[in-house]
Amino acid sequence: MSQEENGPPTDPPVNIEVSGDYLESVTKVATDLYRYLDTNRIDGIENLQPDVDLFNPEITVKVDRQRAMMEGVSTAQIGMELRTAVFGKEVSKIKDGEDEYKIQLRYKENMRNNITDLMNMRLTFMDMNTMQIKSLPLSSVATIDYTNSAGGIKRKNVKRTIQLQSNVLDPTMVAPINLKLQEKIKEFKQNNTIPSDVTIKQSGQSEQEAETSAFLGTALLIALGLIFLILVLQFNSLSKPFIVLTEIFFSIIGVLLGYAFTGMTVSSIMMGVGIIGLAGIVIKNGILLIEFTDELRHRGIRTREAAIQAGKIRIIPVLLTAVATIMGLFPLAVGLNIDFAGMFQHLRPNLFFGGDSVVFWGPLSWTIIFGLIFSFFLTLVMVPSMYLISERLRRPMNKFYGTRFIALLGFTGPLFFILAGVMYLVKWLHGKKVWMGQQKHTTKQV
Repeated sequence: MSQEENGPPTDPPVNIEVSGDYLESVTKVATDLYRYLDTNRIDGIENLQPDVDLFNPEITVKVDRQRAMMEGVSTAQIGMELRTAVFGKEVSKIKDGEDEYKIQLRYKENMRNNITDLMNMRLTFMDMNTMQIKSLPLSSVATIDYTNSAGGIKRKNVKRTIQLQSNVLDPTMVAPINLKLQEKIKEFKQNNTIPSDVTIKQSGQSEQEAETSAFLGTALLIALGLIFLILVLQFNSLSKPFIVLTEIFFSIIGVLLGYAFTGMTVSSIMMGVGIIGLAGIVIKNGILLIEFTDELRHRGIRTREAAIQAGKIRIIPVLLTAVATIMGLFPLAVGLNIDFAGMFQHLRPNLFFGGDSVVFWGPLSWTIIFGLIFSFFLTLVMVPSMYLISERLRRPMNKFYGTRFIALLGFTGPLFFILAGVMYLVKWLHGKKVWMGQQKHTTKQV
């Protein structure tokens, strides 16, 4: 018994696809793999079973073609007679007023379910060699063979496919279980001979999550690229957009630390969606600080004082944005439910926490909350610091490295000192003079 699930159908957490061109080869490999995994069990797998019955009992009627040819009967005639006896054949129709009924001809139930009666069935036919009517029992030209075969044939991408599927006891252990299962499959391939046309592939929930994660990663990169282009047009600078974008990476650090400290279950899909949504929120804080710092510098305030004053003045809008977003997402994160109909009609809101929706929306909400809390404090420290480093590097780096665009290294924060040391070493190895920040004194002649 399993809980009813809503939404589109999804593959099970554990899913192994055995596919190939020939059903016999696919069935043999799938059976051997199933027995191998059943012997070498992996903890956490609930009940690994094939999606088709690999051991379906089957009764095969084998026709002796040489004997049938000598008797003058074809395999098609034998097959049609046997099909008519077991499944029936429409021989006529009868009408009763406006109603029409089909007349089916076949053996009685006790005869068609008895192998002996079927094998003693008389085949009546005309021998085309002698042009005479003949009658002989089915057992004289055919034999019975009891075998096992697959209960059905399923195809995926034109290939015949048999899948071994199972749920897991702990939904949070899907990834580790699939890694262990991958090692077992690798051992099975090493110890057994696999036909060249048969392939064994792991799919299911892990494959779907990997595809979704790759899509979210691509979407995040595209979003970062578009945000960077817009910021370059806004600030007419390359270093300032880099500083703003670093807030996204700081917020991601906050998300990971939040999940680590609280011990919550991580949903990779909803966490990825939350990070993409978080990117659009946290960069606004950096834009506020940098834009107001530039405004203060245009008023004649020095760079360091402008960065400090911008942090003091803009802390209120940044704080209000973060607090408002966190408070708005908190009921969704904890799964707060209110019965509005009962509240307005009977003044009974029936508040309760939890429910099915929190499983889906909870990770998304907590991702944004953790990221905002961490990025809020770093915004007031890291953004002004990187702004000062970037601005102060423009003139020295123009003298030191020949271009002012080296100020882009300011967004690397503490790593700048390592990069600057590397550049100093390169200049020294080439024997070039290094500018150490001393001003040139010029004299004017009157």
